[in-house]
Amino acid sequence: MPDLSEVQANAVAELLRIAPVVERLGVRFADAGYELHLVGGSVRDALLGRLGHDLDFTTDARPDEIERLLSSYTSGIKGAAVWAIGKEFGTIGARIPTEGPGDVGESPDWVVEITTYRADIYRPESRKPEVAFGDTLQGDLVRRDFTVNAMAITVGENTFTDPYGGLADLAQGVLRTPGTPEQSFSDDPLRMMRAARFAAQLQMQPAPEVLSAMTAMADRIQIISAERVRDELSKLLLADKPRAGLAMLVATGIADHVLPELPAMRLEVDEHHRHKDVFEHSLVVLDQAIDLEKRRGHRPDLINRLAALLHDVGKPATRRFVDDGKVTFHHHDVVGAKLVKKRLKALRFSSDEIAAVAKLVELHLRFHGYGDGQWTDSAVRRYVRDAGDQLERLHILTRADCTTRNKRKAERLRRAYDDLEDRIDALAAQEELGAMRPDLNGDQIMAILGIGPGKEVGQAYKFLLEQRIDNGPLGEEAAKQVLLEWWQSRD
Repeated sequence: MPDLSEVQANAVAELLRIAPVVERLGVRFADAGYELHLVGGSVRDALLGRLGHDLDFTTDARPDEIERLLSSYTSGIKGAAVWAIGKEFGTIGARIPTEGPGDVGESPDWVVEITTYRADIYRPESRKPEVAFGDTLQGDLVRRDFTVNAMAITVGENTFTDPYGGLADLAQGVLRTPGTPEQSFSDDPLRMMRAARFAAQLQMQPAPEVLSAMTAMADRIQIISAERVRDELSKLLLADKPRAGLAMLVATGIADHVLPELPAMRLEVDEHHRHKDVFEHSLVVLDQAIDLEKRRGHRPDLINRLAALLHDVGKPATRRFVDDGKVTFHHHDVVGAKLVKKRLKALRFSSDEIAAVAKLVELHLRFHGYGDGQWTDSAVRRYVRDAGDQLERLHILTRADCTTRNKRKAERLRRAYDDLEDRIDALAAQEELGAMRPDLNGDQIMAILGIGPGKEVGQAYKFLLEQRIDNGPLGEEAAKQVLLEWWQSRD
């Protein structure tokens, strides 16, 4: 284990070097007679050498004083802002541009949150925390979720406070709670999901007593609001390696209450191994989708990762055993899309996010069969049209869904999808596939047919769009002739 005192000193020095705003805020609070301590994830990340631009502080000042001091500090700084959205919970926030003495001018702004010493407790019947303000740093730290987040740097004095051995736990990669896990998880059951997130983000392993408490208290997560569960799940999925955290949610039973579709995918593997453990397969697809995100130049993408994780949720409901022991999952794509909509709606994801993930789940099998026979150009156009603005994510999901150990088969599928993407690119260059529309718009259709607005215009538009997909661009004159022939045959 490294010399922990040296690690502490280096972390404090590095923090002050890259974030002089910390010292300047400390002076402002000290002059007013208050303590100011950098705490939580900010200290942990400084120790890990990965400090971001979000800084969390705690203080003995009450919210009104915090707001006054922050407003006074930022009043002369162009582009700074102070907000009091979390004031009832003791938190005042501010955005402070990095331009200033010692700061790096081109870096993102500092986002600062300063909170009065506090302890949040969930009553058994409540979904909202009961906020109580405290008077000491020690009292504030003991109520924090894990020891690695229960360390503080006292600004001004530049002293390091670590009453629960968080630095040693961080060095050993062990996740413990300051008090008993049962007390910590009773204070805020969402901490059980946070443990899974830290396992993914920081590659830390919860101590045995933490895992035992998570398992025993899993049903307690039900008192947490859907919005907080959604936010914690999203942070977990956006970690570099979310697999460990997701497996932990399933193993402890927490997933049974927040995302029951995950444990439902742990289908038993038959004695002849003719079908896969769907849950394990989904984790592999998620791993591969994350790898493709990076290789294709994308930032971490929540929709992409939700789709990868949930693309096979329809399999348990559609599993059928047929002659000679084979298993089928007919229409699991359609069933899965419906299940995804229901679950993500319950978790309060946005309507746009729900629609995007459901579309990807419904389309994830569309590519199968492409390698068996040459798709026509119209089939390629339909693929692009149906994917819409999710085409790039569909590329990633379809490629990631290949988990076969048969190298020859995997290479054949890869080449087939390469060919499909090449054809899409070629057609897009010729025909502007991304904005595929009929050759005539609604006004032109009404003028040619001599009709006013109504359902017939929509039917004519749909007919011309199908012609566009089947035959490529027609041009206005040819489209007019085709439209008139269709209209006459319809009459």
